[in-house]
Amino acid sequence: MRQLVRTLYDPIYRHWFRAEWEGLDKIPTEGGALLVANHAGAIPSDAPVIMHGIETELKRPVYGLADYFFRKAPVLGTLWSRAGGVPAHPDNAYRLLREQQQLVLVFPEGTKGPSKTYNERYRLRRFGRGGFVEIAMRAGVPVIPIAVVGAEESMPIVMRLPSVAKALGIPYVPVTANMLALGPLGVVGYFPAKFKLRVLDPVHFDVEPNRERYSRSRIMDESEAIRGKIQSALFDMLRQRQSVWFG
Repeated sequence: MRQLVRTLYDPIYRHWFRAEWEGLDKIPTEGGALLVANHAGAIPSDAPVIMHGIETELKRPVYGLADYFFRKAPVLGTLWSRAGGVPAHPDNAYRLLREQQQLVLVFPEGTKGPSKTYNERYRLRRFGRGGFVEIAMRAGVPVIPIAVVGAEESMPIVMRLPSVAKALGIPYVPVTANMLALGPLGVVGYFPAKFKLRVLDPVHFDVEPNRERYSRSRIMDESEAIRGKIQSALFDMLRQRQSVWFG
């Protein structure tokens, strides 16, 4: 199934989003590592781009951690799990990182990232309580930050409908520019924004793995430092970008 998904998605990756990587060699070709990136788009387009790029370029599978809401979504949830998606739970992450030595992708912004409106683009939300740092410490693996430009414009949110979202019991209900421009097709159709991805230097933690507890202040400091590195990289990439569509 993963191979089938890769085959079907490759034209989108190469010709629609025209993904361009910088620093891909910083991702290890063996051993576990926790990939951490910014997250955006009403239906996030960054996760499949990252997973597909690494799997095709480095020949390594990537397991993406997703919110339980997404896992339970009809059709999408099934496709996500078949293509490498895993419910976002610390035990799942630890098993993949420590026991199976795999690459795991996580978005610390959670649903706060994709629910941003267009005027809030490329401004990172808080990285929660730094749980991803604690998982990496426990598993004894590095965190590899990735800055992604392009997802914000692929499906930008014009406004949210909080009352509808509350009635449906879901995190957010967006009205996107895609819907306004393309009608029903815009519900799932992306704009052809140019994707650029920059892999930053791995962050190693000089701590013993598998400890029962780690310093909460250290975890929060490391989390905020990683968030700051991704945010700085995003601002630098945006300064260099000449066009949303051509890079």
